[in-house]
Amino acid sequence: MGKQLDYHTIREIFTRFQVCEPEPLGELDHVNAYTLVVAVALSAQATDKGVNKATAELFKIADTPQKMLNLGLDGVIEHIRTIGLFRNKAKNVIKMSQLLVDEYGGLVPNSRAALQSLPGVGRKTANVVLNMWWAQPAQAVDTHIFRLGNRSGIAPGKNVDAVERAIEDNIPADFQLHAHHWMILHGRYICVARKPKCQACHICDLCQFEDKTE
Repeated sequence: MGKQLDYHTIREIFTRFQVCEPEPLGELDHVNAYTLVVAVALSAQATDKGVNKATAELFKIADTPQKMLNLGLDGVIEHIRTIGLFRNKAKNVIKMSQLLVDEYGGLVPNSRAALQSLPGVGRKTANVVLNMWWAQPAQAVDTHIFRLGNRSGIAPGKNVDAVERAIEDNIPADFQLHAHHWMILHGRYICVARKPKCQACHICDLCQFEDKTE
């Protein structure tokens, strides 16, 4: 776990991220808040690319909770069977859809607590939805952010909750909205788990990682 970077270094890191990608976007395809929740829930232990492939046809016919219920469990399974844990995820999608219809009039709630009450939706999923759909500065810590936060010293922590708090506490407010997207993209494509691409990294000179690649 790297040492926590100081405020000025972190500001310089995110200034560089912003210059390279002023408006970073999530890579999960969706058409509304509901399909975003479903896509993020399906992405657990799966790649965004794999989820997008599976949901391309699904969201054409089931882009609301009621349409998903009309499709039924077997129909959902048929569309997402290429995704890991597809049976359990399909059950959660149906349960989630039923709850949204019964309790929220078919609309996706915009509070973390309400989102986390939905089957298959944990804190990370809730934070992604709050950030991407309602532009709230919520920080969804996935494996890429956890790795980058600790390696670089941007947001070190022993678990995802600690890293989330470190991001909220240490990244300047004007970068909070896009912070997790910048970090996900950097961790996914540059600061990869094996053989990070340090030569291509535009924050390499500021990073605390001791085992930089040549």
